[in-house]
Amino acid sequence: MRLPLLTAAFAAALAASAPAARADFRVCNNTASRASVALATTNGAAWVSEGWWNLKANSCETLIGGALAAQFYYVYGIDESGGEWKGRAFMCTRDREFRIDGRQDCFVRGFDRTGFLEIDTGKDAKDWTVQLTDPAKPGAVTGSAAPAAATPAPPAPAEPTQAKANAAPNPPAPAPAH
Repeated sequence: MRLPLLTAAFAAALAASAPAARADFRVCNNTASRASVALATTNGAAWVSEGWWNLKANSCETLIGGALAAQFYYVYGIDESGGEWKGRAFMCTRDREFRIDGRQDCFVRGFDRTGFLEIDTGKDAKDWTVQLTDPAKPGAVTGSAAPAAATPAPPAPAEPTQAKANAAPNPPAPAPAH
């Protein structure tokens, strides 16, 4: 009779000591340069873009804490040397810290229009980590969901992009961190 009780107590203690799985949307800067990142989200009816998160070289930042509420997230990044992580989903941004409702009429409203990468986290993902690597190398942006044990899954490659010399003559200076 004492053995099942001891086994149950041991199992409860073991479960209490196990690290909790993270449920966040994170971005990791796996480059030798500081990077600034902007994020855009939608709830199906309204869009919001915000930035800048400043990530030191070889560091990660949580952009959204808690379980993911959507399948698609949109990320734009620029590093100190002018390299970009960009895509074809256009959102409104500006050079300094911002939170902008809507993605239409960016110029008319006094904002810049910037191409964000679409990040597909899958239908059931509760967490996701975007890995930024040197924009000049293939596979510059990858992402993965962390399984319950919080170890990263193998990343899937994404389309790399690199800044053109004349595309952004005055790239935004990294703004204060959130």
